[in-house]
Amino acid sequence: MDYLLDNPDAERIFQEILSRIKRLQNREVVNSMKKRGIDYNVNFGVSVPMLQLLASEYTKNHLLALKLWNKQWRETMIMATLLEEPFEVTENQIDFWVRNFTSIEIAEQAAMNLFSKTTFAYQKAFEYCLGKKLLVKIVGLLMFGRLALTDNQAPDENFDQFFELMSPLSKDPQLSTVFSRIFIQIGMRNSNLHDLAIRHASILKTIDSEVSQQNADLILSELDCQEIREIVLKRQKEITS
Repeated sequence: MDYLLDNPDAERIFQEILSRIKRLQNREVVNSMKKRGIDYNVNFGVSVPMLQLLASEYTKNHLLALKLWNKQWRETMIMATLLEEPFEVTENQIDFWVRNFTSIEIAEQAAMNLFSKTTFAYQKAFEYCLGKKLLVKIVGLLMFGRLALTDNQAPDENFDQFFELMSPLSKDPQLSTVFSRIFIQIGMRNSNLHDLAIRHASILKTIDSEVSQQNADLILSELDCQEIREIVLKRQKEITS
């Protein structure tokens, strides 16, 4: 990934953010996360909404985001995804961050706050869904889901590639929860993708995989009803009006 020369302003803000994170420490949250098997090298237990509020007080800055990411605290990594400039992110940078993910929480924050806003979001979403590591695949799925929710001007063809990937992804029980959720989000985008999602979910039922068939049943139970069709149509009208 690219490295930039440091500067006094970025260092000052960086140190200020570190101090503020420490003051927000919540040991009860840290202990609760550890009991649930969620462990970081450094974790102050600051809630995501609190970090979002903290980030809102600062201007997005590429160098600052890199410094925060390199600190490798739970909170600084989340702050990095909130304070990075999407149009300054390089493919090498995003690949480097993804390779070093160790938790679903950080993967989700990066996908939602930053990766889905980059100019190569669809390309990377497809690429990561083809990855070997579980967290890499999850990042790809989460990016598709976020784009389905936020990129209102994107043509439906941008999501065709997701359905091309559905067969292998649907068979992985470790991906089931995320896979079905993203499948449903894309199917809720508009009437055309809703119909397409139902057709592809029906195909999943024919795959010789119990996991795929279970995912198909869940997806169809959520999408294949008149009530959802009306909701999709209403959302579509609101977006295009």
